[in-house]
Amino acid sequence: MSIITISRGSYSRGKEVAEKLARELHYECISREIILEASEQFNIPELKLIRAIHDAPTILDRFTSGKERFIAFFRATLLTHLQQDNVVFHGLGSHFFLQDIPHVLKIRISANLEDRVREEMLRENIPADEARLILVNDDAERRRWGQQIFGQDPWNAQLYDMILHIGNMNVDQAVSIILHALEQPCFTSTAESRLLLDDRALAARVEASLAPVFPKVMVDAGRGEVFINVRGSLTDKKNITDRVTRLAEKIDGVKSLQVNIIPFIVED
Repeated sequence: MSIITISRGSYSRGKEVAEKLARELHYECISREIILEASEQFNIPELKLIRAIHDAPTILDRFTSGKERFIAFFRATLLTHLQQDNVVFHGLGSHFFLQDIPHVLKIRISANLEDRVREEMLRENIPADEARLILVNDDAERRRWGQQIFGQDPWNAQLYDMILHIGNMNVDQAVSIILHALEQPCFTSTAESRLLLDDRALAARVEASLAPVFPKVMVDAGRGEVFINVRGSLTDKKNITDRVTRLAEKIDGVKSLQVNIIPFIVED
């Protein structure tokens, strides 16, 4: 039992790799379904959630923290879904959320730009120059997204356990390599690694419940004990603590809460 996440660019064949891998393993294959689920659960229009996840932050987003709220909703939905194990997820962002979870095999699929251009030309019936411009802009947007939201470059090899280049190999060969990697004990789900994911998922759900009211909240969890850091005025400490507690204690899995108020600073 394990989880595989596949990060990919447009027309890199990553979707095909994910779907074939899931069939070989008899695993669930998910991508857009997480956005739909998050949209329904948190009552957010699907288009708005998609834009928040896929577009780099605007200046307005940085002041209103709107994007951070949507990311919190997406993260909570994804991590909760992955708790069931035996899942292949392909899409943007999962590698940021799942670092240090041992039984998650994190893969990056890349492909030559000109191969991607030809693929987009065929699928969209557009000329080469237009296809190339779209792909270059899309790559740049996704890179800015990772850097501005997480302070990390999604092209950083250290975020992944494996990077596979479609071009040197085909889809079937890429799937074969991944299947071989999954035979290694380090990617097998254990009680300890599942607990790590459970803790991260619980923290994400609590953060998502608080983000609409406290967008700069930071949450950690361990075995049902939840630790919350939230920006606020120390003169209003009791009211903030009470409000945070009322919202967080409703989340299934919370056994105890510790709320820490971080005073506002000029940058806030």
